[in-house]
Amino acid sequence: MESVFTLPEVDALIREEKALLIYFSAEGCSVCKTLRPKVREMITGTFPKMRSIYVDTERSPLIAGQHRVFSIPTILLFFEGKEHMRLSRNIALYQLEDVISRPYHMLFPESAD
Repeated sequence: MESVFTLPEVDALIREEKALLIYFSAEGCSVCKTLRPKVREMITGTFPKMRSIYVDTERSPLIAGQHRVFSIPTILLFFEGKEHMRLSRNIALYQLEDVISRPYHMLFPESAD
C-alpha cells in the first residue's frame, strides 16, 4: 500500500485505476495501525488487480477534506472512477471483502474462482 501525499495524485489514480482502495489514517491511531496490514494482505491476496493507497490525514488534510473524511480509519472504494463504498471507524474485514467482491469480479471476470 503506497503512500500518496497530494490531491492531484489521488485524483489521477481515481481516474486511471479500474479498482482503487484508499485507506485514510493517521500515525496516532492504534486501531488504524492494526487494521492497515490486514487490509493490505486481503487486497494483495484476494483482489490482486485492485490498487491500494494510503493517505495520512495529518500530513495531507486537503485530501481528507476533499473526500469528506472526518474520522479514521476510513476506507473509500472506487470502481471505474466512481465511489462505490465508504467504510469508517468499525470496519470488519469480512464486510470489506463482501463489498469489494461483486464489483471486482464483474470488472475482472478472469479473477473469479
